[in-house]
Amino acid sequence: MRYIVTIIWAVLISAVISYVLASMAGNEFSMMGTFVVTGLFIVAVAILGDGILKEEKSNS
Repeated sequence: MRYIVTIIWAVLISAVISYVLASMAGNEFSMMGTFVVTGLFIVAVAILGDGILKEEKSNS
């Protein structure tokens, strides 16, 4: 379930970032750019969430 929510948020945030950057540059909005940034977000969240930032369980 957390991956589905991650994908939804990644698509929304990527769309906003792509739209704003395209508008600032005076270019057309590209959905392909949105999917590229979405893929990067998903990979980053998966690596950080499941690997680097995983909580250590204590035995106390």
